[in-house]
Order: sequence, then structure tokens, then C-alpha cells
Amino acid sequence: MQYPLRSICLFITVLATASRSLAADELPELYWGDTHVHSAYSLDANLFNNFSLGPEVAYRFAKGEEIRTDAGAFAKLSRPLDFLVVSDHAEYMGIFKMIREEHPAVSGSETARRVKQLMVENPIFGPEDINALNRLLNGDPMAEDENLQRLVWDEVIDIAERMNEPGRFTTIVGYEWGSTPGGNNLHRNVLFRDGPNKTKQILPFSSVHSDMPERLWDFLAEYEAKTGGEAFAIPHNSNLSNGRMFAVEDSDGSPIDAAHATARARYEPVVEVTQIKGDSETHPFLSPDDEFADYERWDETNIFGLEKTNSAMHAGSYARAALKNGLLLQAQIGVNPFRFAMIGSTDSHTSLATADEDNYWGKTANMPPGSNRAEGPFIRPIGNDANPTMNWEQAAAGYAGVWAKENSREAIFDAMRRGEVYSTTGPRIGVRFFGGWGFAGVDARSSHPARAGYGKGVPMGADLPLRASPRPDEKQMPRFLILASRDPETAPLQRAQVVKGWVDANGEAQEKVFDAHVAEDGVVGQSEIAVVWSDPEFDPKALAFYYLRVLEVPTPRWNAIDAVRYGKSITGMTVLHQERAYTSPIWYTPAGSKVTPAIQSVQSRKRSVMLLAAPRK
Repeated sequence: MQYPLRSICLFITVLATASRSLAADELPELYWGDTHVHSAYSLDANLFNNFSLGPEVAYRFAKGEEIRTDAGAFAKLSRPLDFLVVSDHAEYMGIFKMIREEHPAVSGSETARRVKQLMVENPIFGPEDINALNRLLNGDPMAEDENLQRLVWDEVIDIAERMNEPGRFTTIVGYEWGSTPGGNNLHRNVLFRDGPNKTKQILPFSSVHSDMPERLWDFLAEYEAKTGGEAFAIPHNSNLSNGRMFAVEDSDGSPIDAAHATARARYEPVVEVTQIKGDSETHPFLSPDDEFADYERWDETNIFGLEKTNSAMHAGSYARAALKNGLLLQAQIGVNPFRFAMIGSTDSHTSLATADEDNYWGKTANMPPGSNRAEGPFIRPIGNDANPTMNWEQAAAGYAGVWAKENSREAIFDAMRRGEVYSTTGPRIGVRFFGGWGFAGVDARSSHPARAGYGKGVPMGADLPLRASPRPDEKQMPRFLILASRDPETAPLQRAQVVKGWVDANGEAQEKVFDAHVAEDGVVGQSEIAVVWSDPEFDPKALAFYYLRVLEVPTPRWNAIDAVRYGKSITGMTVLHQERAYTSPIWYTPAGSKVTPAIQSVQSRKRSVMLLAAPRK
């Protein structure tokens, strides 16, 4: 498979990276946001009772305004966010809201009439109704009507532009590409660095055009070549892909080659590892020695409930395993396709970017706060005997923490691309993670430890520089500066762990979790962690990555809070968990490793609902 256009963009990217690299004395600030919120413009959100809350309402809510839902309830964040991506589904974007409101652009359509009738007859959609809708829409030309697409897309961009307030609140134009072949989630959120002068030159590429990620990367390359802008995609819910999201083959079943790996590293520099439909960091089957691996696990079926998940699928479904496979592929073909940063987001379909346990508004508008919302199935398996995923298993998660030089589209996008970002499951835990060779305990104890971090090392998302000519008798050992502070509105911190992956002398990928710091009292915890940790098992000849995981002390989940609030039973439910943060990795590549400088430069810059129309390639 050839990617000539992406190859051209590759060298453009390298040059752009060099020009926008952060100076050591520029201390980025922490900004909080959500890259994955759906409004009433998303087909599924509209069907699930979010009738009128469009993108503007989503932005207003994220800014801290109190809004009124379609059900009449009032919702408000306890603390506003700094940025937001309204990622409405490209498939039928805005059209179902138009059908519901009998917009002149669609009111004469026979399909619109039949859809409206189905909406009236089925005010709350279930799997059977979705199947009926799918049959109705199969082959319908409305999905590819460029006039309708242009009408909605331009409006989406105009709203984002109007709500953008650089320095105070940033709106990033984006959408969701909803590929779900065989019920396996391959969804990506597409983000643009640019404003209307560039984003209005294209229309969203959807799974109706193709369900293959390679074709999405082609579209992104074409966008960059045509406009001079920048864009990338963020995979999410790999845990519901049944091994497809991080497969070591391409969409045609061929082994990943250097061209494929280069394109993926360029156009998917970030992965969403935690959100409302479970956590995708790792799985107990993959990490049996990790006592904290079993967190918000959704592992029964794929996203449609069409296929049971078996253990052989896990390696392609979880981020840590993908990071390890990336090292193996780098050793084999010279390029790491799975060199990505990690963030969290909500995947809320209510227009409400809520990730607080005590302010949880559910994934869909038909599941607002109330006494019975934890009950009943969320995903009903179709055609098999797997257990359903229950409503109470939804996680009130997560957010993206971004270390950027300012609160602007360009700065936040660039921070995500270079990987100076991290994921939380909801709490706004402050985390910095630096790697280097010269850190000492005094750096962690200084009044300005971040200055030492940038001055002596590199931040999360970067490459650990090779050590210059160590003495023959000197033990070569990287050191990591770890800084974490609790969210004052949630819980104290229990521990900071360094997760290491590497390729051993036998060419096999390994992993280990190190406790860099543990609070003396694991229930009480502490407010801050500031330590320097050294890798006691470092092999200077081994490819490796390191990322930081910070855990709070155990706290109640939202369903336990609901049980107390409404006097409900919690029998059979998980009621306690340990919320956490995951940083993006720091990478180590030994001297002489098989990786080209150009590809390394690109790398260092660094499906939520049912697809209703049958995709066409």
C-alpha cells in the first residue's frame, strides 16, 4: 500500500515541528478539556432524547454556564473547562435534528418522513428500533448529500468560531468518524488546528465513504496538502474493538509495513484511554502482575454486543499492549506505529461534559440523574449469550490535561501533537513527568521543580536523549522527576507508579509496574507527591517507554452516591474505585537502533454508538 501524499506531508511536519518546539525556559500551563462531546447534531444523541441542545449549548456549559436540558433539569459544572471539542458524528451530522424540526432542507424527503414517523412511534430507542432505522437508511442518498453536509458543517464551524475566546476558552473544530465493521469499534475523533478559512474547504470524511482507517489518514493528508492546515485523529474505546483498534495488520489483513506505520504515527499521535464506556489502559489478562489493572472494565463483547470478546483479542484492544507491540514493530521495520500520547474524555451524548462522580449526567439524555438510572442494561448482546453491560457500569470519566504555552487552538493542538498531555478518569489531578539523566532529590524539593524538569530533561511525550559519553565505570541509569498534586475537590493521592515497557535481549516485549512513591497511609493519602525515581533495571541497549500512573485513595462511584441520595440498593454493583491519571510516555531509543531520523522527528511531535448506514468503500 502506497502513501505518496502522506510522505510529502511527513517532511512538512518535520519542518513545522522544529519551528514550534518549546524552549526550555517556557513553562507551559495546565489546561483542562474534553475532546469528545456529542450534541443534538449527532444522530444517536438525538434519538436518545437530546433533541435541542446543539453545539453552542455544549460550549456554554463547558464555559461554566447553567443550562436547561430537554427534560427540564438544570445542569452546571462545579468548575468550568478551558477547552472543548464538540465531536458530533459525521454520519448524518445534524440531519436528524433537522428531520425532527421539519427543516425545509429535508422536509420533502420520503426518508425524512419515514424517520420522523419512527421517531414518533418510538420516543425511546432500543436495539430493535436501531435495527429498524438501519434498514430504513441502508443505501439512502441523504447520507452523501453534500448540500446538506455543507449546510450543517459550515454551521458547526461558525458556532465554534463564535464561541472561541482565546486566552479564556478554546473551541477546537472536530467531528467523529464512526467506523464499526462487524460491531467492532474503530471510532476516531478528528481534530483540526485551524479556523474557518481552512476547515470550510472540506466536508467531513465519514464511514459512509470508507470504514478503513487508512482511508481516513489519506483524507487528513489531502486536507493538509490542500489547505496548509493540520489535523489528526484520536482513537477511542479500543476496549470495545475486539482486538481491531491496535491490530498488527492493516485493514486488508497484511502485516504493518513502514508506510502504514509512518502514516499512523503521524495522523494518530493521541489515544483516548479512558471515558464513559470503560478504561483502555490495560487488562488483568495482559498485566496479571498489575494489581490495579482491573479498572472500569468493559470486556464482554464488542460495542454492538454482536461478538463475544475472548482473551486472544485483548492485545489489540488496550493501550499498554499496543505500546509494547509498537516497540517490537520499531525493532522489526524501523517505525513505531503505536507511538501515541494518552488523554481522557467523556463521550457524553448529552451535550454536557461532566466527569465528576457527584455531578454525573449519564451518557445519554434518557439517563439523567434519578433514582433508577443505575438499573437495566446499557449494551444488550445481540445473537449471543454474553452478559449485558449494565447502566451502572458506565464510568463518570474522563478529562484531558494539556500542558500548553497558552489557551489557544494552536497551542493546545500542538501540545497534543508533541504528547505533553495526559489522561484522568475525572479528577483534575495535576501531573508532570520528566525524564533525564541528571535529576537529583533536590530537584523534587525545590520551589520551582518544573524548571528543573525542562532544564535537565524532557517532558511526557518526548524522547529521552542519549547520555553523552558516560564514564566506563559509571552506572548508566535514567532518572524521572515525578510531580503530582491532588484535585482539591476530590480525594488525596495514594501512590505514583512508573509503568515501563521494553524489548528484552530475546526480542520479546516486557512490562513492569514500579511503585515510585506510596503514601504511608493508603486510605488517608496525601496532597502532593514530588520524587525522583531511577530505573533500577535499565538496559541501555533496550528499546523502552515509561509513563506515570497516579492513583487516588479509594472513593465511591457515582452509583454509590446515587444509592445514598435516593435510598436505593447497590447489591451486585461495584461501589468503590480508585480514580487515576495516566501520562503520555517518555521514550528511550538506544544509539544505533533501527529508526530513521525523519520518522523519529514526526513521532516525537507528537466508536461510541451504532453506525446506522451500511458503509461503502
